[in-house]
Amino acid sequence: MNVARALTLIGAIVLIFLAQPTLAGPPFLTDDPETVDYQHWEINTYAAGGQVRSEASGVAPGADINYGALPNVQVHINISMAYDQLSGGPLNYGYGDTELGVKYRFINPGEDDWWPQVAVYPLLEVPTGDASKGLGATGKMREFLPVWLQKDFDEWTTYGGGGYWNNPGLGNKNYWFFGGVLQRKTTDSLTARGRIISPNGRNHHNDSLR
Repeated sequence: MNVARALTLIGAIVLIFLAQPTLAGPPFLTDDPETVDYQHWEINTYAAGGQVRSEASGVAPGADINYGALPNVQVHINISMAYDQLSGGPLNYGYGDTELGVKYRFINPGEDDWWPQVAVYPLLEVPTGDASKGLGATGKMREFLPVWLQKDFDEWTTYGGGGYWNNPGLGNKNYWFFGGVLQRKTTDSLTARGRIISPNGRNHHNDSLR
């Protein structure tokens, strides 16, 4: 096991013992329109990693932090320690990019209404990580402008949507992203989930973490 893989494994084990139960998991590509309750916090800790050809990269640890600033309004920050290692090369480890966002749910129907929840959730990725060492995406400010929808049917929940990524940088392209999730609650502690996402124009390994 190389150093990068060991780092991810150790981070994941530590977070299992430190993390508190929450209503949501670590950050994902496909989101939902639900917001954190007013004046409440939601903190998700996570570790993730992957390998593409001869390069391993990931986050260990990371924290996805959300606060209900107003009813149906959630402010968000994602901070992380990132790593990157080429096969046979040194391990680069340090602070990664910082993600900031505000989610606003502008349609919040009652349980008996037929229309879905709808929210906008603009995100800003601040290039605080050193992209030259693989600890940041591109070294440029990036923006994501999505719309998310959700509808509940008894034990079933479906949510998804998409938006547009402004993705500056040499060799990069702006692109659209779409995704959807269908899940069913089988017990109070177990939920089955399936996900479909669109191909995207991202060309940097760290983007696969969400």
